[in-house]
Amino acid sequence: MARSISEVSSRKEKVAHIRFSPAEFDALEAAARAAGMTVSGFVRSLSMEGAGVRPFLEEGDRLVLSLLADGMRAIGGNLNQIARAINTGRMPVGNDVASSIKDAHSVATALASELAGMTRRSASTRRGEGG
Repeated sequence: MARSISEVSSRKEKVAHIRFSPAEFDALEAAARAAGMTVSGFVRSLSMEGAGVRPFLEEGDRLVLSLLADGMRAIGGNLNQIARAINTGRMPVGNDVASSIKDAHSVATALASELAGMTRRSASTRRGEGG
């Protein structure tokens, strides 16, 4: 996974000046408020998402992704053990292989579903429509 800019440097030393009409700024403030963010954080998040650096995620989304990533790591460990056994001439129990593949499929399906939902929710949040 690519590192986000916030992981590289958390200091915010650079400034971008953006001009808005009063109506645009009112809309921006309302959208930021609906997203539970400051105007600065909201604009920064949208800008970084648009630049492909990091997605617009809420804390709940980050927690779900973290749990799914943990699940993928555990399954990866199981699959590595199976591959190691095969490479050393030991044949793993067929049930172990089938179970690990089924687990990987389940977590990958859940991950795809969560990512699709997060994309829809983030777009709605940015438009001020709620989640």
